Amino acid sequence: MYSQASSPVVSEPNQEPTNRILVSEPTTRDQFINRPAIMDIEASGLGSSSYPIEIGLVLPNNDKYCSLIHPCQDWHHWDQQAERTHGISRELLTKQGRHPRDIALELNSLLDNLTLYSDGWVVDSTWLKQLYYAAGITPSFRLSPIETILSEKQMNSWHKTKQLVTSELNLKRHRASNDAIIIQETFARTRNNERHIQLS
Repeated sequence: MYSQASSPVVSEPNQEPTNRILVSEPTTRDQFINRPAIMDIEASGLGSSSYPIEIGLVLPNNDKYCSLIHPCQDWHHWDQQAERTHGISRELLTKQGRHPRDIALELNSLLDNLTLYSDGWVVDSTWLKQLYYAAGITPSFRLSPIETILSEKQMNSWHKTKQLVTSELNLKRHRASNDAIIIQETFARTRNNERHIQLS
């Protein structure tokens, strides 16, 4: 379901990641329930002039995808404070970023008819629309707020659990795919904790 015809491009630990697709086993129903597909997008900053600079995701079967986005000619906004957070320079984007259309086509092939979730849906959905508008095509998948699949108990323990997961995973780079991994693991742990409480 998630296999990709082209060879995956995998970044070495000490290199700047460009894009990657890691392919594993087909997804089971339990994986969809316990580990939903998560998408995260890094941007040039906040506000109406900002634009997506990196898109990352992790699927229920642990497949991962991450790609830098080459800015379009009319994407000029740049926030230095945001750069200090995500560590992506505009120079890196112009050198290693990929055209929005190439990324959009790749995502449509990988994610056809899936629903992915974001913990920052208000901004991520806007940046995703911007990416696809630049690509001139329509997404073949849906992006929804993760809050729509969280129980009240999960919401109550979300922030504390996410902090713990972030500390334990110790992912050095603040990047889109790493954020997606943290969000998915946080969902899995809060769901598992809730099930243990129900069974006790």
